[in-house]
Amino acid sequence: MWNGKLAEIWQLITTSPENFKGGGVWSIIVNINGGLKAIGYALLVLFFVMGVVKTCGSFAEIKRPEVAFKCFIRFVLAQAAVTWGMELMTAVFQIAQGMISTIMDSSGLSALSAAELPSRMVDIIQDVGFIESIPLWAVTLLGSLFIWVLSLVMILTVYSRFFKLYIATAIAPIPLASFAGQPSSSIGIAFLKSFAAICLEGCAIVLACVIFSAFASSPPAIADDTLAAATVVWNYVGELIFNMLALVGAIKMSDRLIRELMGLG
Repeated sequence: MWNGKLAEIWQLITTSPENFKGGGVWSIIVNINGGLKAIGYALLVLFFVMGVVKTCGSFAEIKRPEVAFKCFIRFVLAQAAVTWGMELMTAVFQIAQGMISTIMDSSGLSALSAAELPSRMVDIIQDVGFIESIPLWAVTLLGSLFIWVLSLVMILTVYSRFFKLYIATAIAPIPLASFAGQPSSSIGIAFLKSFAAICLEGCAIVLACVIFSAFASSPPAIADDTLAAATVVWNYVGELIFNMLALVGAIKMSDRLIRELMGLG
């Protein structure tokens, strides 16, 4: 189960929003983005007028060529951001995907290393009698429950990244229209930084998986194979769950880590 979830994460993190779930969700997001462009153009004019009123002290000031030209350039650039916002955000995501591919190539991993039981552990389990197998079953069920919960949290975190990408892409024309006015441009800047943080979140997730892959390549050692089988398995499972907790924690905090590195708080 754990190896299957890791393989699913490895596949999801390298999948673009256009190809996720066959691309059906992306086509809906594109239609929503196109529909909100009309509202974005209306807000474009509103933000532009508000910006001119707040930055220009009088009507005579806006008659100055340099001031009028500056306002005109700002309006044109803001309109271009609303019109080509989808292409802009797709380019940012492709840059982040290129970084993810570079991380994978530099690590020398084409896929995550699967976690396997040591051969000595397999021999100990197979030699257990019926009576001794009862506590061993209890340990196995408890360990399986922990692994199921951790894998569920991990996969939900990765899926939530796609939801955030889709939501940000769908409403992009609204915050991008704020670039038309100088006082409101901070809204658009914060939106672009947040979208870049969502894209870079994939890099943090890949780095966490690469680090865990190094742990998985050298599984926990059996401290003392003379102990009871249930004790040996419990010690092994406990150390394995600790490594899994470290991976899940790193994936769970990837959003906060990237936002702090980009100064988004």
